[in-house]
Amino acid sequence: MDYLANHIEALVFCSPKPITEDEIQACLKEMFEADVLMEDISGGIAKLSEKYEDEQFSFGLVQSGGGYQFLTKPAYQASISILLKQQSKRRLSNSAMETLAIIAYKQPVTKTEIEQIRGVNCDYAVNKLLEKELIEIKGKADTIGRPMLYGTNNKFMDYFGINSLRDLPTPKDFVQEENTIGKEEEA
Repeated sequence: MDYLANHIEALVFCSPKPITEDEIQACLKEMFEADVLMEDISGGIAKLSEKYEDEQFSFGLVQSGGGYQFLTKPAYQASISILLKQQSKRRLSNSAMETLAIIAYKQPVTKTEIEQIRGVNCDYAVNKLLEKELIEIKGKADTIGRPMLYGTNNKFMDYFGINSLRDLPTPKDFVQEENTIGKEEEA
């Protein structure tokens, strides 16, 4: 039974969403090329549940969403919150912000068009924005060489707290004071 529980543990661990007992059974059936009884699967899950109840583990096997998944125990919520907050609030460099602004306002846009506006190479900034998933490849342009077209996505809007691209500030929102010499006198 430990052998079966280990396979169930591996399936639960690698599943990106809660995995059901039926999905576990289908995987094990294909792997072993034999029927695996549902009570054996339930027994393996019970064994794993008991194993991860021990305080030496910071996570446990939880039934949720119609299946099973590994989740962190509530006692570790504070440290995880700090990590998630730090990861989500990492600041973007000035070059990344400039590049992101061009993409947001001109999308879909090619790297060459971004570089023409900025006047410098933007490979690093575009790669960082792709890595942070604030932009995505929207397709290919119908020009020579078929360069990639970049645009923003839902994560971009979430990051900046907007609901649509219409919520972006317009150039008229950035009023610059006229050049003045000396102090303004009060009337």
